[in-house]
Amino acid sequence: MSVNKVILVGRLGKDPETRYTPSGQGVCNFSLATDETFKDRNGERQKRTEWHRIVLWGKLAEISQQYLKKGMLVYIEGRIQSRSWDDKTTGQKRYSTDIVANVMRMLTSRAESGGMSHSAAAAASGSADSEFNQSGGDDTASPAPGPDISDEDIPF
Repeated sequence: MSVNKVILVGRLGKDPETRYTPSGQGVCNFSLATDETFKDRNGERQKRTEWHRIVLWGKLAEISQQYLKKGMLVYIEGRIQSRSWDDKTTGQKRYSTDIVANVMRMLTSRAESGGMSHSAAAAASGSADSEFNQSGGDDTASPAPGPDISDEDIPF
């Protein structure tokens, strides 16, 4: 048995970029920053930021393009996928590790989202959960919708 599951809570490093396959399926990419705070050998607090490449497909890609903006706090659930290709300009082998998301939940409040309308924010933050869960299976694996969460509520 093996498990390939990732759960991240972080902030978008840039606005999402969406492209479409020849068959018309949307694919959205953005970078997500997660922070870790720790004490070094001298007892001083240090902060380390890890950057993740996020990939979303289909309806989830379209929703992300419409509602997500740089700096917004999001919950991402998905799997790790590695890929490689030959760089056309240098001929060198290139590698990338992506998080292919099947669940996305906006955690940024409406006030922080930069003027998003009340109805758009409600739709994007979880009242339309079926649109945000692309797992194709039982919705019991996704987190239950809850109250608005502020940055102070996150334990890290």
